[in-house]
Amino acid sequence: MTFRLADGTPVERQISECHISLPQGEGHTPVILGESGDEALLGVFTLEILGLVFNPFSRTLLPMRMMLA
Repeated sequence: MTFRLADGTPVERQISECHISLPQGEGHTPVILGESGDEALLGVFTLEILGLVFNPFSRTLLPMRMMLA
């Protein structure tokens, strides 16, 4: 699959799925398979699957406020 970096550069990476387990919970999530030199990143989809949000000011994970519609 083709992804675009913040500067617009396209990069090709394979995708897969994995099981992740953190103290806050566990679940299955899609992953982008990195290559040598790539940085690891925990993305928004994974955090949402675990019911978490990232607070950029305190750099902490917080429980997501769940709402039924």
